[in-house]
Amino acid sequence: MGKAIKILIVEDEMVIAANISLQLSELGYEVTGILPRGEEALSHIKIDKPDIVLLDIRLKGEMDGIETAHEIQKSYNIPIIYLTANADEAHFNRAKETHPYAFISKPFKKLDLQRAIELTVDRISLEKSSENGNGNGNGNDSAAINGNTTDFILNDRIFVRHNEKMLKIDIKDIYYIEADRNYCRIFSQGREYLLVMTLKDIDEKLPQNHFLRIHRSYIINLSQIDEVAGTHVVISKKAIPMSKAMRTELLKRLQTI
Repeated sequence: MGKAIKILIVEDEMVIAANISLQLSELGYEVTGILPRGEEALSHIKIDKPDIVLLDIRLKGEMDGIETAHEIQKSYNIPIIYLTANADEAHFNRAKETHPYAFISKPFKKLDLQRAIELTVDRISLEKSSENGNGNGNGNDSAAINGNTTDFILNDRIFVRHNEKMLKIDIKDIYYIEADRNYCRIFSQGREYLLVMTLKDIDEKLPQNHFLRIHRSYIINLSQIDEVAGTHVVISKKAIPMSKAMRTELLKRLQTI
């Protein structure tokens, strides 16, 4: 076992911060500090540099979380995970400019926190591996890493990073894909997977003859549809909303299958 991942919490609601700290400790991470202000976080990082910073977007004080992230990034390459409660579009767009590794919406479950940290740790490992030149480029089945993506899409299958392995999902087994902020959740036969990719990005990469985005939050596998209604489709007993504009396109596509 290597050293525990060190995480700094910058959150001005102390009850929330204490709860996060407890959960992180239970998950085996080392919390280097709990700070309510961005200015204090910058001073702390100079003394004890963490591996990850959990950063509330709406901090009180002279700097909010986004300004704090910009200042951190001037001197350090530390992954940022934002904590946010109802961030409006303006704040979200500003935050995106700092290229965070994840967003966690408050209130959140322990599993949300765990997944965000695990995905971030995976990306750190992958980036270090790439820097050290350990990637391979052999054969047609090896897919290049695209930007900060840790998941590979080929013609008939997707590879999803899980812990230290790459798990294969056959395209034909996927039921539907649901947007989850900067991530996607793939629902397939008996399993659910989390991808470090936006729904827009995965929509552009998936084979179009199999999949259709019928709603801003959903892509479906056309071959898995059980029922088409006026405002939704049913796949594996799940009612998936469908926009009016996409209903005509869906019926057209189904006629050609």
